[in-house]
Amino acid sequence: MHRNFAKVNHAGMPVSWLGANFWSRAGGPLMWSRYDASVVREELTTLRDHGLTMTRSFLYWPDVMPAPHQLDEALLAHFGDFLDLHAELGLTTIPTFLVGHMSGQNWDPAWRQGRDLYSDTWMVAEQAWYIRNVVERWADHPAVTGWLISNEMPIYGMEAPQQAVTAWAELMVQAVRAGGGTQPVSIGDGAWGIEVTGHDNGFSVRELGALVDFVGPHVYRMETDVCRQHLKSAFICELAAVGGRPVVLEEFGVSSDFASAVSSGHYYRQQLHLSLLGGATGWIAWNNTDFDPLVAQDPYRHHPFELHFGITTADGAPKAPLIELQEFGRVLDAIDLTGCERVPAQTALVVSSYLETGYPMAEEQDRTLVFGALEQAHIAAREADLALGFVRESDGIVPGYKLYLVPSTKQLTGPSWLRLGELAEAGATVYVSYCAGESDFQRGPWWTATEELFGVRHQLVYGLVDPIEDDVAQLRFEVDFGSIKAGETLSFRVGGGPNARAFLPVEVTDGQVMARDGHGRPAIVLRRRGAGAMVLSTYPLEHLAASCGRVNPEQTWRLYSALADCAGVEPAVTVDSPEVLVDGLVHQDGRRFVWLVSERDGPLVVHPKVVAGSCLIPVGGGDPIEQVELAPYGVKVLQLTTTEDEN
Repeated sequence: MHRNFAKVNHAGMPVSWLGANFWSRAGGPLMWSRYDASVVREELTTLRDHGLTMTRSFLYWPDVMPAPHQLDEALLAHFGDFLDLHAELGLTTIPTFLVGHMSGQNWDPAWRQGRDLYSDTWMVAEQAWYIRNVVERWADHPAVTGWLISNEMPIYGMEAPQQAVTAWAELMVQAVRAGGGTQPVSIGDGAWGIEVTGHDNGFSVRELGALVDFVGPHVYRMETDVCRQHLKSAFICELAAVGGRPVVLEEFGVSSDFASAVSSGHYYRQQLHLSLLGGATGWIAWNNTDFDPLVAQDPYRHHPFELHFGITTADGAPKAPLIELQEFGRVLDAIDLTGCERVPAQTALVVSSYLETGYPMAEEQDRTLVFGALEQAHIAAREADLALGFVRESDGIVPGYKLYLVPSTKQLTGPSWLRLGELAEAGATVYVSYCAGESDFQRGPWWTATEELFGVRHQLVYGLVDPIEDDVAQLRFEVDFGSIKAGETLSFRVGGGPNARAFLPVEVTDGQVMARDGHGRPAIVLRRRGAGAMVLSTYPLEHLAASCGRVNPEQTWRLYSALADCAGVEPAVTVDSPEVLVDGLVHQDGRRFVWLVSERDGPLVVHPKVVAGSCLIPVGGGDPIEQVELAPYGVKVLQLTTTEDEN
C-alpha cells in the first residue's frame, strides 16, 4: 500500500528543500537593524559551499512593523538586499512573517497592547495588511521559494479554540495570495496539534492541512532511550502526514551545549535519514550559526544554550551537523529524491481515533498513552524491517495490508473492532495488545466482541486491574509461531503506572494459546478467522517498553517479525539484528535504494538477506555486496538490483 511521500510543488515542479533557519551572527533577531551585508554574504556562502540550497528567514515583527499600517522601509531594504544575495549565490529562502516568538522569548509590536491575535478583528486585519504588503514587494523575486505565516504561533499567540485558529489561518493564507504570492505557503506552527501529539492546542494539523501546501513539524523532544530519540522525527513526520500534505522537517537541531560534537553528528545523521524514510521530503536545520557575540542580548542572555544551536561556529567554521547535512545532500542528489517514492507497505499501524478526537469524557491521559504505544510499535516494526503504513481509524481502517498492528490499545470505536474482524475474514493477520489505560476513569478495555474476535473470555473484576507482578515478563511459546520456535522465551521489561501495568486475564474458548507468561497464564492467543487470523497479546507490550528508559532494542520486534511471517509479509531486504533498521525508496525509473541504519554505538558488520534473484550493489553500480560495515550510528545507502541485471 502507498505511504505518504508528497513533495512540495513550486512553479509546477516538485522540489526538495535542504537548508537552515537563518539569523545572522551580526544581530540574531535584531539583524535587520544591525544589518551587515558582508557578514551575511559570508554566512550564506558557507551554507551554499556545503551543499545547502535554501534558508528559512524571519521578519522580526516588532521592528519591521513599528506602528499599525506602517512598515520600516530601511529594514525592508535590508531584507531586499538579503533576498538579492540569495539569488546571486543560487540560494532560495522562505520568509516568515509573524515573528514574535524566538528561542525562548516572546516579543510584541508595542502597539498590540494585549489584543488577541486570532479573534480581535482589528488585530487580524493588521496582520493580514502586513503580510499582503510584504508579499506584494517580493512575490516575483527569484529567491522566494515559499512563505510561512508565523514562528511557533502556539507559543506566541498561545493556544485557542480550533475554530478561531483555523479562521485566522485561512485569512493569513489569503493575505499571501492577495499579495500575489504563488509560492507554497504554510503556517509555521510546529505541527503540534492534537492529531500528532494528542494535545489540543487549537492548531489542528488536519484542518490546517486543507489550507496549506506543506506541513512543517518542529521536533526538539528529549527522550530516555537512544532509539526513541533517533526515530522521533520520523515518527512525528508519519503522524503529521494526516492531511496528505508534503512534510517538511521545518525545525530540528541540537545545541552543542547539550551534546558533544560527535554526538551532534550522530543525532543529525539519524534525524535526516530516518525522517526521509518516515516521509519527510524537506529539511531545514535549526540553525545556521552560533551567536557567542550576542551572549548579553535577549533571548541568549537568559537562555545561553540557545547560543550554540548553530551548524557553524560564531566565526563561520562548520560544525559536525553541517558536515552531516552536506553528506545527506550528496545522497539526495545521487538518488534524485524528487523522482522517488517510498517502498510500498504490507504492514499497517492502526492509529486510534482517540488520539485526535475529543470524544465525550475521554481524557488527554488516554491520548498520551496512544502516542507512546504507537511510537514504540513504530520502533519495533522498524527493528523487524517492516515498511509501515499509518492507518487512521478516523479515516476508516482500509483494506489492502497483510498485517495490522493495534498496539497497547484501550480504546477503539465499536465499529472499528468489527472492522478488524472483517479484515481477518478477508485474509489479513490482525494483532491487538491489551491495555487498561493509565487513567482510572472507566479503567479497562473499551472493546466489543472480544470473545468473537479473539476466542477468549475475559476474567476481569469490576474496578480492579490485574497487576503484572514481575519486573521482567517472560513469554514462553508452546508452539512454533512464525520465526519463533516452540520452547523459545521472549523477555520484556515492565514499566508504566499502576493502572496500565496490568495484563488481561482470559479463559480461552475458541483460540489457540501460542505463548504463556511465567505464571502459566495465556499471553499470546491466535484465533483463525476466515482466511486470516486474530492475534491477542494479553500484555501491553508496547506500553511497557514505552514506559522504560534505555530499553531498545527490546523483544517486541521478534513478535512483530513472527507476525509478519504468519501474515506472508516479505521484506525485500532484512538484517538479522534489531540494531540495524532497513527501509528504502523506489525511483520512477525502476531503481530501488536500500538504507541500512545502525542503532549501535559501536561499529558492526552485517550480512543483509535479499529476496531470491536480487543483490545489493553500490548506488550507481558496482560489484555485489554481501557484507556491510557500519560505523557507530552509521548509515549505508545501497541499490537493490536483480542478478540478471548484474550479469
